[in-house]
Amino acid sequence: MKFHPAVPALVLIGAASFLGCSKVPLTPSHPIPAGSVVFRFTRKVKGPVELSVDGTRLAVQQLPKGATSLQVKGLPPGKHRYFLTSQRETFSPDLGELDLPADKGLYQVTLTQLLDSVLYGQPDPLPTAEGLPGVTAVLLK
Repeated sequence: MKFHPAVPALVLIGAASFLGCSKVPLTPSHPIPAGSVVFRFTRKVKGPVELSVDGTRLAVQQLPKGATSLQVKGLPPGKHRYFLTSQRETFSPDLGELDLPADKGLYQVTLTQLLDSVLYGQPDPLPTAEGLPGVTAVLLK
């Protein structure tokens, strides 16, 4: 049986693209502590990232070189509504409801795409966040 010369080339290109893609873990590598939520991004986020929980903006500690996840600590158990946004990236899901159990934290994979909405110059500085008492949000590598 003879194959067209393009078939082996397509197989090699497909294998190289499959092996070259980085995979995002669907489960955390270590247990998430109670009262915490980890948003794991599918690509590196450069930020600035804004997070609102229950209608209150939280101050997010940014990293200068980007991050692959956002960790929120200090949330009480129960239902919380969140909204995640950025001037340079889009997230999916960008809003939703988290049902935080009392005995463990949550891990959520978040699709991330680059969308640089600032065409020229620098983005406007973010206003100061009100924050919730005892709740912190940090971008992690």
